[in-house]
Formats: sequence, C-alpha cells, structure tokens
Amino acid sequence: MNRKYVFVTGGVVSGLGKGVSAASLGLLLKERGLKIAAQKLDPYLNVDPGTMSPYQHGEVFVTEDGAETDLDLGHYERFIDENLNKMSNLTSGRVFWNILTRERRGEYLGKTVQIIPHVTDEIKRSIYSLGEITGADVVITEIGGTIGDIESQPFLEAARQLRTEIGSQNCMFIHVVLVPYLNCSGEYKTKPSQHSVRELQGMGIMPDCIIARSEKRLDDEILSKIAMFCNVERRAVIGNENISPIYALPILLHERGFDDYVVSRLALECGKCNLDAWSAAVARMCGKKKRKVRIAICGKYVKLHDAYLSINESLYHASSFNDAELELLFIDSEEVEKKGAEALLSGADGILVPGGFGSRGIEGMIDAARYAREKDIPYLGICLGMQVAVIEASRSLAGLCKANSREFDENGSECVIDLMDEQRNITSKGGTMRLGSYPCLVKNGTVLHEIYRSDIVSERHRHRYEVSPVFRERIEKSGIVFSGTSPDGKLVEAMENPHCRFFVAVQAHPEFKSRPNRVHPLFDSFIKASLS
Repeated sequence: MNRKYVFVTGGVVSGLGKGVSAASLGLLLKERGLKIAAQKLDPYLNVDPGTMSPYQHGEVFVTEDGAETDLDLGHYERFIDENLNKMSNLTSGRVFWNILTRERRGEYLGKTVQIIPHVTDEIKRSIYSLGEITGADVVITEIGGTIGDIESQPFLEAARQLRTEIGSQNCMFIHVVLVPYLNCSGEYKTKPSQHSVRELQGMGIMPDCIIARSEKRLDDEILSKIAMFCNVERRAVIGNENISPIYALPILLHERGFDDYVVSRLALECGKCNLDAWSAAVARMCGKKKRKVRIAICGKYVKLHDAYLSINESLYHASSFNDAELELLFIDSEEVEKKGAEALLSGADGILVPGGFGSRGIEGMIDAARYAREKDIPYLGICLGMQVAVIEASRSLAGLCKANSREFDENGSECVIDLMDEQRNITSKGGTMRLGSYPCLVKNGTVLHEIYRSDIVSERHRHRYEVSPVFRERIEKSGIVFSGTSPDGKLVEAMENPHCRFFVAVQAHPEFKSRPNRVHPLFDSFIKASLS
C-alpha cells in the first residue's frame, strides 16, 4: 500500500480544534490497524515555541527526543498513543533557518533562493521524511493558522504541490470550519464556511472533507447546504458540535462515518475500527462520580489554563480513573505572596506546583510548598515545583535561611538550586536546556519506588538548574529523601518528605506521558492521596 497523506486545515476563525480533529482521525485509523504519524506545521517565525511565553502559546510540549513543540502534539500523543519526534513539528522559522544555513554554505550554487521552489521543497522534505522515518501508513499533517493568513501560504502551496506529486488517490484535505449561530435570526449561517472553502480553492486546493464546527448539533439541511455550495459529497460533511470531554470526539466522528469516508477516499487496506477500550475510558470519564477532589495548581501562568494543559489532562485522567470529579483551583502564586497560603489554599485536597521560569511569584510557590508540608496536604512538585520544595525544606528544616536558586539570586551564598555544569557556558536560549527523555534511578524503600514499582524509570525533562551537590548532604540530614537520581548519582531527579502522607516532587515532566486510558502512576498516586 502506498503511503497516504492527510492535511488538516482550518477556516473562518482560529481555535476550532484542528489539532483534536487530526488526533481523533489518527486514533480512528490506528484502531483499524494502521500505523500513524502526526505532524504540526506552524507558520510563526520562531524556530520552535521554546523561547515563547506560555501566555503567547500555551505549554511547550517536549518529545522523547528533546524537541520543544506545539501543545497540539500533546493531543496527538494522548489520542494516538505514539511517541512523536523532532520531525513532528515544523515552523516557518525552522524552514527559513535550514534554508539560510544552506545558502550561507553555498549549497544553492549561486541560485536565487525563493519561496518556490526552495521554501516549499523544504516543507515537503519534512513531510516526506516523517513518513520515511516512522514507516507510517498514513501521515496526518495539521497546517496551523487560518486560511487567508499570509503566513500559512507557503505551507498550503507545499501541500498542493505534494498532492500533484503523489496523486490525489494518495492525498486528501480535511477542512475544519465554523458554522456560527445568529441569535437575532435564530439560525446557523453557512456563508462563512463557503467563503473559507473559496479561499482554499484560491490556493489551488479543493477540500475532500469538511468538518463543520458549531455550538450545537447541525441538522441535515445545514450539512447538505454546505456540501452543495462547497462542492463536496454530503457524506464528506461531518457535523462536530461542542462536546465534553474532548476524548469523546473520536467516538462521535466514527458514528458519523468520518473514518469510513477517509478509508474509502484513500483506498486504505485495513480492518474495522475497534473503539472498545477507548469507549470504556470515555464512559468512565462521563459517568457519575462518587466523590470530588479539589486540586490547587499554584503557578505563575494560571490566567491561561493552556499553559498547564498536559498537567490539567493528567489530573483529569487520574481523577476519572479513581472515580472522582476533579475541580481545579488555579491559584496565582503572586497572590499567595500578597494574601498568604492559608487564605488561598486552605480548601484544597492536594497542591501541585508546576514548572516555570523567572523570579516572578517564586516566594508564593515556596509558601505553597511550606503550607502543604506543615498542614500535611498531599503535594506534587513538577520541575520548578521540585526546586521550590527543596528551597523551602532548606530554609525551614536544614537551617539554610538564605536558601534560594541561582536563577533568582545570582550572587546568593546558599544557592541550593544551581546551574547545571554543562549549562554554565551556554548563552543561547533556544533548544539548549536539558531536553527529552532521561533515565532515573529510583531508591528502594521510597514512596517513588512504591509508585513506579521499578528501579529505573524514564521521563522527559526541560530544565537548566539542579539541586546543588554542595548542599545535598545537609538537606538530606534534615529529613528530606532524594528518592531519584541520574544513574551516575550526580543529578537529583526526585525528592520526598517521608514525614508527610504524600509529599513528592520530580525534576521531570511526567504529565507528557499520561494517557486517558493509561494513567500516569505519579498522578494516580497523588489523586489517591488527595482523596484520602
């Protein structure tokens, strides 16, 4: 079977859920026995989102091989349950970087470097390479942005060229559009969808399938109208109203014949779709819960919940698995500095301090860790959340009253968190942290070992700072246990306080490996402790 390529585009407005639609298709095709690769093309000029504020772009999702990528890749991994790689996210910045590097080396032999063919060839090379590297039967590529954006045009042109190269029988386009409802007239309007498709046709691309997004379910008359005016088959227009949880979307799309149409359109050789396991997980999420758990996320980017998207989803997976309704309390750590931990955290069953960068709100996070320890409230620290827990323990238990991180106090005398040795001479910020999957040696007899039930585990990382070896012994003498280290013992990967019911913090980002039908054990244990 020839490798097939599916492109997912969006029109009318942004934020329609192209990524979740692409991820849902990936799941449906995988459950038919096909090997799937997923990819996101982003039109912004940053090389990757690694140096962008979470308020600009939401969380940065890290792959096993250390790529800092768009948060949509988190959806891909959670739905398709395949580890993605550096080829799975391509930005305009990366495209131009690659091209200009070749130009400076003289690889274009004096030719004028242009959008066509050089930029479009570079984009196509990335799409083809992903298929070759993964051996996928189907490559699903989401093109970021909205049709009509000037930034997206090179990606759309590359996709158009790719279809002419491999033939329309091996390539299809899925267009996600908004069908708005006007209260004043009491009806849904299809004209924006028609204009969006016309804009796409102006780029030389005829969509094969349209996903019509709406607040509520669209009737057949509306879907038939879209089919007629947009020149696609009626069965290729799939209604997609708002649905919760998002994990129910593959089931809805399957019931409406989405994957059947894609299989038919691309002449895919595969079996029937088996969604039994996925449906069971979704049914568990949707079922009436016996109890409720309130988790406070105390961080500095809480005004944008997508900044902690994978953490939110991991907590949701674990709560559902434990038959509990999750209530997330997003607590601004700067507000904790002003009002105190007692005022803002007293109603929480569990406290989680997530990752982040910079000194803003740090004392509030440290206060949250102190409050959790003193009140014996289950605490989970992630990345920076481990570092602030170490700082708090150093100040309160180890007698290091000036304890801090070198990141926040450059000339501090008691920097219990310090810059990693290999980071000291690095000045460039993009893609230079300790990134990707690293092994962790788990100490026997610890809570961490009980959670993982393994002597060695692997998690993904994104950090520059570590627990300073200078103060490590003194901190341990205060009662803190460093329950996870790098295999050579040099780097602290996890800490815990054995005097608390549950007080565990890790340097890694375990949230990137949680799945709706396979809960991460660390989040599972945290929710269990919070429920108790």
